[in-house]
Amino acid sequence: MKVVILGGYGVFGSRLGELLRRDNHEVYIAGRSLNKATMAAVRIGAKPLVVDLRADFSAIFAVKPQVVIDAAGPFQSYTDNPYAVAQRCIELGVDYLDLSDDASFTLGISELDETATKAKCRVLSGASSVPGLSSIIISELVREMTEVLLIDTTILPGNRAPRGQSVIESIIGQVGRPTKVWRGGQWQSISGWSEHRRYKLPKGLVRSAYFVEVPDIRLFPKIFMARSVIFRAGMELEIMNKGLACLSGLVRLTNMQATSRLAQILRIMAHGLLPFGTDKGGMRVAVTGKHEGSIKQRIWTLVANSGEGPFVPAIVCRALLRRHSEIPIGARPCIAELNLLEVEEAMSDLAIEINAEQRPRPTLFQAALQDRWDLLPPEVHELHSVQDMESFSGKAKVTRGTSLVARFAAWFFNFPKAGDNVPITITKTRTPKGEIWERNFAGRIFRSYCTPSDKVYRYNERFWFFKYEQELPVEDGTMFLPVKRGWFLGIPLPRFFLPGSNSREFSHEGIFNFDVSLIAPFGGGLIVRYQGALTPDRKSYIEN
Repeated sequence: MKVVILGGYGVFGSRLGELLRRDNHEVYIAGRSLNKATMAAVRIGAKPLVVDLRADFSAIFAVKPQVVIDAAGPFQSYTDNPYAVAQRCIELGVDYLDLSDDASFTLGISELDETATKAKCRVLSGASSVPGLSSIIISELVREMTEVLLIDTTILPGNRAPRGQSVIESIIGQVGRPTKVWRGGQWQSISGWSEHRRYKLPKGLVRSAYFVEVPDIRLFPKIFMARSVIFRAGMELEIMNKGLACLSGLVRLTNMQATSRLAQILRIMAHGLLPFGTDKGGMRVAVTGKHEGSIKQRIWTLVANSGEGPFVPAIVCRALLRRHSEIPIGARPCIAELNLLEVEEAMSDLAIEINAEQRPRPTLFQAALQDRWDLLPPEVHELHSVQDMESFSGKAKVTRGTSLVARFAAWFFNFPKAGDNVPITITKTRTPKGEIWERNFAGRIFRSYCTPSDKVYRYNERFWFFKYEQELPVEDGTMFLPVKRGWFLGIPLPRFFLPGSNSREFSHEGIFNFDVSLIAPFGGGLIVRYQGALTPDRKSYIEN
């Protein structure tokens, strides 16, 4: 098959060309530089082609290709007529693929569906690691799940992997910029290169990753009816991760604009760090969902050795061309166009190791309660089954104590003011160490950080410098939360320093109810009591 690769001497385009030549396709390496195109073409046994996408790209079609693959980018910079190449392909009856990881560009390709269908052309955007490969993996992982709670995808390249200008511009363009993300059944705002996480992959790879926007963020909530969809990426060297995190904060504070010049400077700096780190990279796709009455997490991982990570974005295109005639016609994002076996076979001649596993993923309270978990009603289960981030809202009656100790404690912890029918929203966020609970009473917010205890049927909850261990007895479907131990800055507190907790959670008429009472030590009486009901804020999928 005759294939023209735009950006064919770039980081990913050159790897794609090499794979297609291994499959005996006739490949043209196209770009603005004849010298670079010639060197890349000679190396793999292809042909050079001079093409400037910003001017006249008629040379692409002079060689009469059957498929044109755009591996140039950055796709977010295709502004005036972003689909000019794809449209020209349709006019001439040529199939089109691209390696876009830009959400707007990939989703927008569907505008060409009617004309592509009439011309009997295949026009697929995002035939790369995302969403092309990630969607294939997820389609396999969600099999037989009755509900998808969380899709969590991460790409972690090795430091010695080459970095193209378009990739750096793509990252820099969204650092610090707010993006809408579907989490807990709602669209929420999150800034690019924020929410740091550490991930473990096989072969001892432990890497940091931060949120970035890719097409998956906007496509997968609807396609897989997932409650939360998140995507992160990270560098191997922490100095680079921290640098981008600082840049993200600076963008949020000053609203500065990331420019191509800045991307060039960062690319030069990154190039200077190439001798450090390794040539091992990885990809991790994890899906958490309900299966056979319990919560399971299924994880698919890829570890690329010997510097072969940059081949991964080219795998989907290679696999698509292997069964080209079977791909349905039309223009659309490249979503699950193949099965997992086909893409794994397309990696078989690379230094890539693949692993898949399934394991239970209990939440903090499920693990702490153990056999007592099944004694609780579904409404209490729901509040303590958050796998990513969810919020619950309702009304509360708040009573405040009047003693000096009680008033000081309420002020220090920012407990809510007294009132009837006070609006309340509780947002729960699962973290690698436990959960964060944020309580918002009519704009008055206080947080606690919950972690596992070393004792059965208990958990720890930290407020500022204070940490308390609470037991979780269950009686007649009601869970109680008495305080058993406490620490201040890690120093154990005597029992008479501990606050009292007459708190319980239960279901009433099918709705989650709470009654929390905190009693001051030293006979200080009531600090605060809040009681009311909560229901989930999540919705069925709605368009962003």
